[in-house]
Amino acid sequence: MATMTKQQIGGILARQGILIAFAVFMIAFTFANPKFLSVDNVLSVVRSSAILGVMALGVTFVVIGGNLDLSVGSMMSFSTIVVLDLHDSIGPFLAIPAMFAMTLCLGAFIGFLVGYLRLNSLIVTLGMLSAIHGLTLTYSGGKNMDIADKEGTWFSVFGQGTALGIPVPILMFIALAAFLGIVLAKTAFGRKVYAVGGNGTAATFSGIRRARTVFLCYLLSSGCVATAGLMQASRSLGSQNTVGQGLELGVLAAVILGGASLLGGSGTIFKTVIGVLILGFIQNGLLLMGLQFYVQFVVTWVIIILAVWLDIAAKRGKLWSPLA
Repeated sequence: MATMTKQQIGGILARQGILIAFAVFMIAFTFANPKFLSVDNVLSVVRSSAILGVMALGVTFVVIGGNLDLSVGSMMSFSTIVVLDLHDSIGPFLAIPAMFAMTLCLGAFIGFLVGYLRLNSLIVTLGMLSAIHGLTLTYSGGKNMDIADKEGTWFSVFGQGTALGIPVPILMFIALAAFLGIVLAKTAFGRKVYAVGGNGTAATFSGIRRARTVFLCYLLSSGCVATAGLMQASRSLGSQNTVGQGLELGVLAAVILGGASLLGGSGTIFKTVIGVLILGFIQNGLLLMGLQFYVQFVVTWVIIILAVWLDIAAKRGKLWSPLA
């Protein structure tokens, strides 16, 4: 009986450990600082998490499909720099679709390498992380980008605007999450993504075009990155050419926290949104407690390790390896 109890506890912690830890953090942060759950602070956290969240929505498709994408941080830097540069030269109406087209081309290239050439996604996207960073520096000449007339442009609406009292970045995040949630859960394409990630060989024998599905996942991910780049550029109306550096780890942490398996075949958009909010509120709580911002990097690393551990534990139904 005692053994069964331990197994049950281990199973619960393996499946719901992150949510339990999040609840503990939220309670502790609320006691430490009563402003933690104030409306203004909650809106601030969600708004600041929206850019990373939009990127995580696209990466969710890639991870469920059984692959990884470590290039999203550099790709976001590229899209941000490009749209800021083109804003002053051809105007925002043309700059936005031009930036989306260029970013989608990068996603299509990665999708071709991983989907059609069957190259390892970790190696490909790790290489593209460096390559896109170099492309961004080459495009910008190593300089930061700023919009010349910051007061006379409507471009700021995507990052600074509000509608019905709610910041536009939050509305964009919610709308995109709702749309992609329906795509993943209710469409044939979504079912194909799950099938390819769960068992690519079986999916192929079932008539699913594996290469095309993987390709479309990376294309969709790059579209989300372009949207995040638009929000970032609109928010600051200027940017360093390394603005997205390191975001790929936060994105991956949010996706895994949300329950998407690194082995592919499982995960939901809703849970990815929860993962994004977990990261955002924990980082905000640490700042309200007076800890320096760089402590967030250590905490993010701990969260990634914990999330991967619980992901593997959920698969085997126990926290510890049978060999331990």
